[in-house]
Amino acid sequence: MKIYVGGLAPEVDDGKLKDLFTPYGQVESAVVVKGHYTRQSRGFGFVEMPVRAEASAAITALSGTRLMERALEVSEARPPADRPPHGDRKGGGSPRRGRPDGGNRH
Repeated sequence: MKIYVGGLAPEVDDGKLKDLFTPYGQVESAVVVKGHYTRQSRGFGFVEMPVRAEASAAITALSGTRLMERALEVSEARPPADRPPHGDRKGGGSPRRGRPDGGNRH
């Protein structure tokens, strides 16, 4: 089962994320998502646990708990098809919108 973990402090790395879930069962992988260019944490990550019962126990136990003074949001990860398209998100869309020149630089 793939688990979404939000509300991560910038200091949390893959190892700390894995350590957080290990008491609840086998952790197949733990990855903190980083910005493509900045390589800084984006404040969320994903954990994969092969045993559904262990993953569910971890979600129940860790959801809403605090790590490094931040409340964690822990839930079963949704597949990409279940999320809104990029342009439909609040604040999304083209970065060129609103420029008088239509975004074309010559």
